[in-house]
Amino acid sequence: MVRLPRRFPHVAALLFFVYVALLSQAGAQSTAPVLSIDDLGKGTESLSGPWQFHLGDNPAWSSPETGDDARNVGWEQISPDKSWGAQAHPAYTGFAWYRKHVHLAPAPGAAPDFAMLIRRIEDAYEIYWNGTLVGQNGSLPPHPFSYFSQPAQTFGLGPVRDGVLAIRVWKAPLNSFDSDQLGGLYFAPVVGSPTAIAALKAELDYAWLRSRQYGFGLQSLYSLVMLLSLLAWLRDRHKPMLLWMAVFSFAPVATQVLVGLRLPWSYDLALGLLQPVLSLQDIGLWFLLLYLLKLDDNPLLSYATRLLAVISIIAASLDGALTMLDWTNPLIATWVQLADAALTMVFTLAEIYPLLLVALALRKRLDSSRWLVAIAAFLAEMISAVRIAVQQGSRYTHWTLADKIGAPLFTINGNVFNAQIIANTLLLLAIIYAAYHSMRDSARRQNELEQEFQSARELQQVLIPETLPSLPGFAMTSAYRPAQEVGGDFFQIIPLEGKFEGSTLILLGDVSGKGLRAAMTVSLIVGAVRTLARFSPHPAEILSELNLRLCGRLQGGFATCLAMRVGSDGHCVMASAGHPSPFLNKQELVLPGALPLGIVLSATYEETPIDLREGDHFALYTDGLLEARSANGEIFSFDRLDALFRTHPDAARATDAAVSFGQDDDITVLTLTRLASGELSSTHLSAPRFV
Repeated sequence: MVRLPRRFPHVAALLFFVYVALLSQAGAQSTAPVLSIDDLGKGTESLSGPWQFHLGDNPAWSSPETGDDARNVGWEQISPDKSWGAQAHPAYTGFAWYRKHVHLAPAPGAAPDFAMLIRRIEDAYEIYWNGTLVGQNGSLPPHPFSYFSQPAQTFGLGPVRDGVLAIRVWKAPLNSFDSDQLGGLYFAPVVGSPTAIAALKAELDYAWLRSRQYGFGLQSLYSLVMLLSLLAWLRDRHKPMLLWMAVFSFAPVATQVLVGLRLPWSYDLALGLLQPVLSLQDIGLWFLLLYLLKLDDNPLLSYATRLLAVISIIAASLDGALTMLDWTNPLIATWVQLADAALTMVFTLAEIYPLLLVALALRKRLDSSRWLVAIAAFLAEMISAVRIAVQQGSRYTHWTLADKIGAPLFTINGNVFNAQIIANTLLLLAIIYAAYHSMRDSARRQNELEQEFQSARELQQVLIPETLPSLPGFAMTSAYRPAQEVGGDFFQIIPLEGKFEGSTLILLGDVSGKGLRAAMTVSLIVGAVRTLARFSPHPAEILSELNLRLCGRLQGGFATCLAMRVGSDGHCVMASAGHPSPFLNKQELVLPGALPLGIVLSATYEETPIDLREGDHFALYTDGLLEARSANGEIFSFDRLDALFRTHPDAARATDAAVSFGQDDDITVLTLTRLASGELSSTHLSAPRFV
């Protein structure tokens, strides 16, 4: 008989307890903990605590029959309150599964059905209860689809009690600006009665709306500025600053619609359209600064701004188009991500362009409102450029500066304010203030210019006779049509006295240019002609004296003129200073050539006599009649002029023919018809009345 050691019973007992402990540990490893929620009535409960988590994809993981053994299946535990990127799986993209064993028991008298609320999961997901699909958001590969921004989603679970709640998640490949802390759940799901879940969703939606009050107000202001600027520009296309103000204000409004209202845009579409919209905002700001800082008079800088605008919008549009490609293919995703980073770098570098504009404006003397814009633009663009730049490749660099820039500085009534929001607000207010001052100064200058034009119109109204003196022996018509509110054509009909009493001096001419400057020259010529006619009735002498007075006073301009003395007996003497020759009946007269007035001091002029017989039709005109231009660029031409004067038109009809063809310059026509002996002379004047 074998004798056992005295301590054997103690050793055997110890081994037995170790064996039992190992069996208990193995059982714990094979069975995941169950979250029990009893007496669930009208309230809600959070499914917090650790969840089973597994990378990859296997539809069998949704089934409660699938084991939870971490050694055999590979499950790990993870918190649903943080992304998987922040829990040992940085930069992971693709499929992953969450599982949790749940026991739900309704309170006495409570509704038997339950619902669930999920606040945020990146990007698309499916929900399973005991292996059965009960809800989904977006769609998973092979045809992935996810939303850019969404409110909390609710799902009806039905009369669930005991089982496995599984969530299948797909995270899209990362963009160049994404960190490595993304993916999966960010908040624990919440279960409760359908009424309680609906109430919780409404509460979350209200809190979100409340936190966006300031943003919505700011975007409303942008919308108003955009609308008013666009309407003002449509009324006056000569103010491009208004157009760029509208473009700059449009971009934040479009951004709000794409990513700020939780509309059901797909991620690809929203991000793809957002890139060119942000580029438009940059471009609008560049041109606004160009005009507000008075840099638009620099042709090289204006060209550089246009060129950079084209480069920026192309780069941003291409970068947006990249989001439409299939990033699920690893080979394509690698090249697309590289292209995304390169294109982003292009228009990110372009964002520092306002700094150059502000630096160039330092040499100018600007008012305080414009400098306020420069300072605000500098701050806003510096914050934006630095934030975007350090975001690129942040999952490799692990720089946190972008997060610090975007961190809240303070909160008012649930509305978060960070450095970028404050800078953008200051920039908008500064631009509105500066644009108001600019428009006010422009209106003041416009009023001053209008006063000058009004003075010129009043002067020209005095210079153009309201009635024509009768010309014995002739029927006379005249017509005057300026191309602008005031013109450079002139004519004078002055009865002579003394030796040539009964004769009339007629002058018809055209000053180079249009508008106010030409009108001032006309006033000088008419005043001199009326003085000269009292001392010299000879057309050539009058032209010579006019030439002496005008030389050196027209700033490089000139004037053509035809002077003619007409007697009641039909005898005429005329001299031309570079003016178009008149028509006699159906034929253009040939006059000696001469320089226009105001070019050379020593210019001389010759007189040409002519006798008009009964029935002769004599027509004088300015070159605005000959140079009338149609919509397709065709000029009136000598052929049409010949055909017109063969019909012996009066001045009004000849002028109307040119205006109908397409007026391009001031037009003046004067006709004389020699009357038979005993016929009464007549005059007719056609000219605009300046109000």
